[in-house]
Amino acid sequence: MNQSNARISKAVVPAAGLGTRFLPATKATPKEMLPVVDKPAIQYVVEEAVAAGLSDVLMVTGRNKRPLEDHFDRNYELEQALSRKGDEARLARVQESSDLATMHYVRQGDPRGLGHAVLCAAPHVGNEPFAVLLGDDLIDPRDPLLARMVDVQEREGGSVIALMEVAPEQIHLYGSAAVETTGEDDVVRVTGLVEKPDPADAPSNYAVIGRYVLDPAIFGILRETGPGRGGEIQLTDALQKLTEDEEAGGPVHGVVFKGRRYDTGDRGDYLRAIVRLACEREDLGPDFRAWLRSYVTEEM
Repeated sequence: MNQSNARISKAVVPAAGLGTRFLPATKATPKEMLPVVDKPAIQYVVEEAVAAGLSDVLMVTGRNKRPLEDHFDRNYELEQALSRKGDEARLARVQESSDLATMHYVRQGDPRGLGHAVLCAAPHVGNEPFAVLLGDDLIDPRDPLLARMVDVQEREGGSVIALMEVAPEQIHLYGSAAVETTGEDDVVRVTGLVEKPDPADAPSNYAVIGRYVLDPAIFGILRETGPGRGGEIQLTDALQKLTEDEEAGGPVHGVVFKGRRYDTGDRGDYLRAIVRLACEREDLGPDFRAWLRSYVTEEM
């Protein structure tokens, strides 16, 4: 087994964005810390990485993101106060985030796009394959997408991206992948990628969603990748170069995801994600669903 096919243990979580779509809430609070029911969105992402066996997590942050570090650190005063009250349940929930994974942090500094954020992880990752998880996509733990992607990468080498089929009129919101079928229903060979194409120019309705398992060769390509769409260094552009030259870093495969995904990237989907997750909670669901039915029937 060569180095690029080593067992994956590291996850990178880009979290340097300004969260402008959620202003004014994100003026002083990082968008990743906005609660989804009673946990910040970023905790769901780290939990997903850990569930897939990736216990070493590097968060790429920026200015005003210190609350992210505080959330995954110990809070001794709060823990002592809960312990004195005998509130063991809340104490366990507070300690859960600090015990999840080995956390590391690096600042992006200049917000130059997702590709640049990933490149900031190069010194920490080294010459190992690694995962990238975007905080706007929450994947239901009952649908272990990342674990499946890790399995495919360890078997096939190269890089693996997560794909989801979307309506043609929505493809301009995503990267779009040209694909070839393989012998597995949920795995395709990616032959090309276009970032946020016009629907008429999209190679397919397979949209790239926020999960990647990448060969370390991506770092060298990112260093040579100039600004693309939006004037930013696009990870999609670097992956396109990998599809053109397999010898540069192995093939690119896609895992087609058909499970439950909660998009917290815009306000409407963020609210829908909260409602869905609250409805499915054992402790909140029964009462909340009853209230929701009543509200819809009587008020709407």
